[in-house]
Amino acid sequence: MERIRDRVAGLDVHRDTVVACLRLPDGKKVETRKRSFSTMTAGIAELGSWLAANTVSTAVMEATGVYWKPVYYGLEDIVEEVWLVNAHHVKRVPGRKTDLSDAEWLADVAAHGMVRANFVPPPPIRELRELTRYRKTQIDTRAQEIQRLDKLLQDAGIKLTSVASRTWSQSTAAMIEALIAGERDPEILADLAKSRMRPKKEQLAQALVGRFGAHHAVVARQIIDHLARINDSVNGLNGEISDRLKPFSGAIDLLCGIPGWGRITAEVFIAETGGDMAVFPTAGQLAAWAGMAPGSHESAGKRRGTGAVHGNRWLGRALIEAARAGARTKGTYLAAQYRRLAARRGPNRAAVAVAHSMVVSAWHMLTTGETYRELGGDYYTRRDPEQQARRLTQQLESLGYTVTATPAA
Repeated sequence: MERIRDRVAGLDVHRDTVVACLRLPDGKKVETRKRSFSTMTAGIAELGSWLAANTVSTAVMEATGVYWKPVYYGLEDIVEEVWLVNAHHVKRVPGRKTDLSDAEWLADVAAHGMVRANFVPPPPIRELRELTRYRKTQIDTRAQEIQRLDKLLQDAGIKLTSVASRTWSQSTAAMIEALIAGERDPEILADLAKSRMRPKKEQLAQALVGRFGAHHAVVARQIIDHLARINDSVNGLNGEISDRLKPFSGAIDLLCGIPGWGRITAEVFIAETGGDMAVFPTAGQLAAWAGMAPGSHESAGKRRGTGAVHGNRWLGRALIEAARAGARTKGTYLAAQYRRLAARRGPNRAAVAVAHSMVVSAWHMLTTGETYRELGGDYYTRRDPEQQARRLTQQLESLGYTVTATPAA
């Protein structure tokens, strides 16, 4: 097999150590050198010096949890090319396995062009990713705390969610605070309802009759205080993220034009992709990287579906949430696409298909600078009115009607 690169280093990265194997040309032969280093900062600096002394042009490592990060960041300014590769793509054939043989195999596949590097964004985008990802964990934690609060109320026989649409709102927060303070009169508690909740005072009075005890008050107090701290954290992160995204304000405004997309979705998209669509040569490659593209399997001339491929889970979650929000919009192409596919393939596959359409739109918008162009909720009807007529005719005939369709003048 033809050798593509000459001076390559394979790095088998672990938590405490990194095993390096150099693959260097020696006339018609190939010389290998192997050493082990610590993953402490001093050890990585020593590794970088060793690679530089041997004029290594490409260093390759697997994406192993978070352990690759200190090694990658420590070498990216020393080695000409530092590659992070998918561990699944460099899986060895069964046989003897050691750290040294793994490092040698990484160097071998990279030298012969048998693997390609993953996308690792520049430092400013990596910092932005850290902020948006942590914000998402805080938002998830807030949702979990609200669920714990509802569970606590159910334990106390307080059936707020049987009347109110949400466990935590201005009205329910006032009622729970009053319960913690010792108020037990359901009429007084129900009178704390605000705005659209006030017409439900009678049902609320029935729902607020329970066994809310002192231990419930202690736990509820802790949950509410925790929610306040989480809200402060999220607000602080929002401010920091907004400051760092000022150079991308135009791109965010474009992306917010997609139905179902809010500012948070646009911020996550920029943080995960870097906002530079030149990294992804085609919209299909971006969709596959985000995990919103179907896999392919062909054998003996036959193809079968394999479901969506695995991709960036942070971007994937944001896209699925946006797809479900877009499915609830009125008079939009995305909503029509969701309904059309959900009827045949189910809601989950429909959401993935809508998310794929969103990613493709985002790629074209950021590549060309054009705004989102709405196709309309009647797109499928306008695209092929004869097919729509045949479908409706078949539905009526299945109900026992005889249909004669005559085109209007």
